[in-house]
Amino acid sequence: MLKKLKQLGPGMIVTAAFIGPGTVTTASMAGAGYGYTLLWAMLFSIIATIILQEMTARLGTQAKMGLGEAIRKKSINKFLRYLSFGLVISAIVFGNAAYESGNLAGAVMGFEDFPEIFGLNLLLIFIGITAFILLFVGKYKYIERFLVLLVSVMGIVFILAAILLHPSISEIIKGLFIPVIPEKAGLMVVGLIGTTVVPYNLFLHASASKTKWKEGDSLQLSRLDTILSVSLGGLITMAIMTTAAVAFEGNPQEIDGIGALGKQLQPILGDWSTHFIAFGFLAAGFSSSITAPLAAAFATSEILDWKDGLRNKKFKMVWAFVLLTGIITASLDFRPTALILFAQVANGLLLPILAIYLLWIVNDKALMGNHVNSKLINLLGVVVIIVTLLLGFKSIFTALGII
Repeated sequence: MLKKLKQLGPGMIVTAAFIGPGTVTTASMAGAGYGYTLLWAMLFSIIATIILQEMTARLGTQAKMGLGEAIRKKSINKFLRYLSFGLVISAIVFGNAAYESGNLAGAVMGFEDFPEIFGLNLLLIFIGITAFILLFVGKYKYIERFLVLLVSVMGIVFILAAILLHPSISEIIKGLFIPVIPEKAGLMVVGLIGTTVVPYNLFLHASASKTKWKEGDSLQLSRLDTILSVSLGGLITMAIMTTAAVAFEGNPQEIDGIGALGKQLQPILGDWSTHFIAFGFLAAGFSSSITAPLAAAFATSEILDWKDGLRNKKFKMVWAFVLLTGIITASLDFRPTALILFAQVANGLLLPILAIYLLWIVNDKALMGNHVNSKLINLLGVVVIIVTLLLGFKSIFTALGII
């Protein structure tokens, strides 16, 4: 069993990707505002994510291709092909470039007093340089191991924080298995699902699985990797929700980041409370700052049929664009709101389209052989597509200010 665990990795990259500062903040707000009530939404999110990511991992290990490559091969109609290509590149590349500033700014959120040089936070510069080196070297195993380390740090920080607060086990079980949507909590439910079921992770997982397992039948190992990794990510997010639920028990309210949550934890964790949570944000932002550029490069290279993977010059130009855009905007304390608005709309459209494409692809015997979906997986996939459609409409309407 230990030998199998050492071979895991692509699933951990997905976990590192979806637990960013946005997820930490959303989960904290959900716990602070609604206690344990919305834990069921997180449980549903994890199940939905496992279903979709298992399909992409199977595509990578059995068909030996990434999702972008599969979309390109399946898109015979020129109009649909160019529409798909344009949506993927705009949503993933430009969208991730916009979100990257949030990843980097979130990573240093608890370290505003860190030394500066020329007005730039040295920790932010260190994160940017480290991410650049890892991606430039192009060694998949180094990237994978580094992200596994960051996910482990996140797990230790947030799960330990939840355990130290002695939460109510009965309330946790009730929150997990009795779906309730309190008044005005509808958007929070959709937000929790939306921060977990992420479009670019579908590209990232298929490509990482293809890169990790180049030979042999790794189907069972990839499934174990997906289930364990995504479940760990869900456990971390639930721990964040639980920590906030205990901290704000009897006094539900909105929180604005590390400071507010840290103050509430101070009676239990003492002077280390804010630093404790800050390290969790650091790991979350750091990991997402690497996976966002990587996913953008994978998606673009596969859609446009670039060869040589991580070592391709154009591949490097894509992740460099995303990373450098994030570093510059985070350093200037500038949020590209127009670009983020566009990215929200594009991702809202992209998620259900990708889910439909994915279901179509993994039912193609010419590509998947005997590893096509079972009837049960297809049924679950349809349910997930319906949910992603609702998520897509919510994302678009919210971005346009309609709701």
